[in-house]
This record gives sequence, C-alpha cells and structure tokens, in this order.
Amino acid sequence: MDKNLPTTNFQLPPRAPRLPAGRDQPRAEKTTQGGFILSFAVLLSSIILSVGLAVFNILSKELLISSVGRESQFSFYAADTGGECALFWDTKQQIFPTSSQSVVYSGPINCAGSQFHLNPPDPGVSIVGTPTAATTTFNFISEDYCANVLVAKYGDGQTKIESEGYNTCDESSPRRIARFIRILY
Repeated sequence: MDKNLPTTNFQLPPRAPRLPAGRDQPRAEKTTQGGFILSFAVLLSSIILSVGLAVFNILSKELLISSVGRESQFSFYAADTGGECALFWDTKQQIFPTSSQSVVYSGPINCAGSQFHLNPPDPGVSIVGTPTAATTTFNFISEDYCANVLVAKYGDGQTKIESEGYNTCDESSPRRIARFIRILY
C-alpha cells in the first residue's frame, strides 16, 4: 500500500436500542398541533352536512309546491268540465227548469262518462223552484275528480252556472283542493 494515502478508521454506527416486544416504532414526541386536523375535519364535515340539509329542505318544499299546483289544475279541470256540461245541456237541450211550473226533463244527462237524471232526481240532484225562477244542483263525478254544479235560471232570462271542482272526491282528504267557476249569460 501506498504510504501517502490517508488512512481512515471506518466504524459502524452504534446499534439502535432494542424495543420491547410488541412495539414496532419508537414513540413520537408529543406535539401541540395534533388536534388541529381533527377539529378542521369536524368543522368541514359540519359545513357539508348543513349545506346538504339546506338543499334537501328546499327540494322537499319545491316538490310539495309543484304537487299542489298539479292538484290545483285537476280541480280547475273538474270545475270547467262541470260548468261546460251544464252550459251544453242548457244551451243545446234547454233541460233545466225555469220556474216551479216548468216541466222537468226526464232523460239521462251524460257528462264525460258520468250520468244522472233530473226527473226523478238521482241522489245528489235537487231542484228548487219559485213561480219566476228555478235552481238545479247536481254532483258531477268523473274518474278521480268531481264537481258540484248549480244552474240558476231567472224569470228575466238570465242564467247563472256555478261549478266547484275538486281534485279528489274524498271529502276527508287533507289534500283536497277546490276551484270555482261562474258562468253568467
């Protein structure tokens, strides 16, 4: 060997102390920032949950409003159908009495699949007359909706038709909606 080369004493580092059985790593030193991540995660989760609940609340109200609008349309259609039925039978067939002395039409009245008679009156049909006027009321029931219709004929030739339509014929339903139409001529 060459005497001009420096010599180094290479030594192995001291062995790490052996850990007791069951421990893989030495204990880390405690820090004061360990709870910050957990607190931040809880805060972030709470914000996301709050936003989710707010969106759910808005959507449930929107669905309720849209279903009320839909049911309101069914009520209007029922009222319109009842009013148009009475208008047709009054203007085309002149079946509704004009006074207590009027002869009452005895044939069947058909409206959108619903049939009833004025003479003799079916259940739900009534005729009230005076010497100069008469009022006829009947219940119009078709599929899932129904209407109460009033036809008032006065001695001066005026006629009033009032039709109150319902989205359901179940009178105890809390979601029952009524719409009203009046026709004067």
